[in-house]
Amino acid sequence: MSALGEHAFVKMNGLGNEIVVVDMRAGPSRITAAEARAAARPEGAPYDQMMVLYAPRMPGTDAFVRIYNKDGSESGACGNGARCIASIVFQETGKDALTFETATGLLNCWKTDRPDVFTVDMGVPRFRWDEIPLAEELQDTRIIGLQIGPIDAPILHSPSVVNMGNPHAIFWVEDVAAYDLGKIGPLLESHPIFPERANISLAAVTSREHLIVRTWERGAGLTKACGSAACAAAVAAARLRRTGRKVTVTVTGGDLAVEWRESDGHVHMTGPVEYEYEGHFDPALFASLALA
Repeated sequence: MSALGEHAFVKMNGLGNEIVVVDMRAGPSRITAAEARAAARPEGAPYDQMMVLYAPRMPGTDAFVRIYNKDGSESGACGNGARCIASIVFQETGKDALTFETATGLLNCWKTDRPDVFTVDMGVPRFRWDEIPLAEELQDTRIIGLQIGPIDAPILHSPSVVNMGNPHAIFWVEDVAAYDLGKIGPLLESHPIFPERANISLAAVTSREHLIVRTWERGAGLTKACGSAACAAAVAAARLRRTGRKVTVTVTGGDLAVEWRESDGHVHMTGPVEYEYEGHFDPALFASLALA
């Protein structure tokens, strides 16, 4: 029997980033990549990321969380998903602050004074080439020599790179809608410079306080919102002195408030969540996996 067969789930979204939450705290089972892919099929609960809650492993945390992309790969961070699980656990516990453990560290979440709007501490961005990681040593990751298209007239070039729980490449453009990101994204996601693949974003700076971002998400494809990409773009823009450290990031699904704190280097992201529906996974989704 699959770990997910007949298991309950909650379907939510963070600014259109499609999230499925699965609670394994009572009966923990490891979900395989094949099961995660099957769950995301149209007849299952289509998602960009699946957030799976397990009982806490560390004192002082509220849960251990595994994050699956719809291609079955695991992710190190998902800011929109973190707000979704925070919404559920806040309602259960009545707390005002939560801490989740993930594969890449701790995520702290807080309530705000607005209903269904939460803040997530996305941690400290990493800039060293081997932390992103890149396949070759580059001293300055604010801009790297990567391009796509003809050498003398590239379509996109000179991205900033940063790890915000996941590897990110941000290409600076005038108009984020002027490019076919659905075609360009997968080519750049799997470029040899990124040994662990990367999230690919187009970012336009409209003022010192505002960015517009579109993202091709590693393991998920085009998305209406990617919280870690919004944070990565905000940090990269500040490193280049194109913006301040506190900005509004407009993604396809709406606005996120991002602050790269000078005091401790942490990135705080604030945005809404939306509940959609609840259900149970049909065991038939996973029947063929048992025969494999």
